[in-house]
Amino acid sequence: MKNLCSTIAIVVFLFICSNKLLAQTSQKQLNQVELMKQFIGSWKADLSKDSILFFNYKSFGTGLECNYKIVIKGIETEGKQLLGYNKSIDKFIISLMTKGTDIKLYGNWFISKNKYVIVPYNDISNPEKASDRVDGEFKSPELFIETHTINGKLWKTITYKRVK
Repeated sequence: MKNLCSTIAIVVFLFICSNKLLAQTSQKQLNQVELMKQFIGSWKADLSKDSILFFNYKSFGTGLECNYKIVIKGIETEGKQLLGYNKSIDKFIISLMTKGTDIKLYGNWFISKNKYVIVPYNDISNPEKASDRVDGEFKSPELFIETHTINGKLWKTITYKRVK
C-alpha cells in the first residue's frame, strides 16, 4: 500500500511538472533584445513643475547605454545607465549611476510587446514581492508611461515623450 501511494504521488508530481513545462514552451518567447530597442533615442519627462528628466539611449552590443540628466529648479544632475542582456535569465540588468550617489542595480524585462517591468536586482526572481517596482508601457513609438510603486502604493506616474 505504501509503495502504491508513493508511486501515485510520483506520477502526479511528474504530470504536474510536465504540464508546466509544456505550458512554458508553448508560450511564444518575447525577443527581449529587440523589444528593448524601442527605447533608443532621446526622451523627456516633466516630473513636476520645476523638474525635468532627459534620457538619451544608444545601442551598445545586445544592450543599451544611456546618459541622462535631471534638472530640478535649474540645477542639473547627470547620470549613466548600462542595460545589459543576460541570456541565462532572459532579462536585462540595469546598472544606474547618478553623480554623487551609489550604484543601483535593477532587473528589466518585457512581459508583452509593449509592457515591461523594472525591479531592484535583489527582487528579480520574485518581482511580485518587490518593494520598489516600475510597470511601463509603450503607448506608441513616441510615448511611454511608467507607474512607480513603493511598498505596493502608487508613488508617481511619469509620461515620457520622444524628443526629435
